[in-house]
This record gives sequence, structure tokens and C-alpha cells, in this order.
Amino acid sequence: MPSSGLAHIVFFTLHDNSPEKTNELLDACKKYLDGHPGVVYFSVGKLAVDLARPVNDLSHEVALHVVFADRAAHDAYQIAPRHLEFINLQKANWKQVRVFDDDLV
Repeated sequence: MPSSGLAHIVFFTLHDNSPEKTNELLDACKKYLDGHPGVVYFSVGKLAVDLARPVNDLSHEVALHVVFADRAAHDAYQIAPRHLEFINLQKANWKQVRVFDDDLV
């Protein structure tokens, strides 16, 4: 089955999860991670803490959602200077980062 793109979903848990530091990460995602070649969908958001059903995973503060046109666009993004700069500027506050990459059908 041919792929319809690649979804790159990242969940960030922060050492300092104050509103200021959470908003700083949100702003950095928008500045450094949106608009890369081959991105067909981009969004970033804060955990919806009021949705606390038993099936909800509440172990993160920020979720990044990027859909790439293909694997080549994803691979180029991984080594893009803006992506690497984002990591260098923000990683000190990351307690845990979980990455989920999925081939879309």
C-alpha cells in the first residue's frame, strides 16, 4: 500500500512546566519547526488537562504534530538547521521526549 505521508508526533514533558516555560516551548515550536519543505500539516498545543478520562495520557505538557509529504521530507527536517537550533535552545528543559513516527495510508 503506498504511503500518504509520514506523521511525526512528539510529546514533551518539561522539568519546569510553568505557564511561562510551556508557552516558551510552544512559541519555539512555531518559530523553528513550522514551514519546513514538505510539511503538509503542522500544529502544536498544550495538554487538555480537563480531559482526564482513564484512557487519556496526561504525562506531557506540549504535543507537536507534523505531517510530511513523504519520508524524504521528514529525513531532511531532522537535519535542518532550524530543527537542530530548536533542539539546542529547548532541550535543557525536557524531562522526557516521546516521538511517534507513523507511515500514513
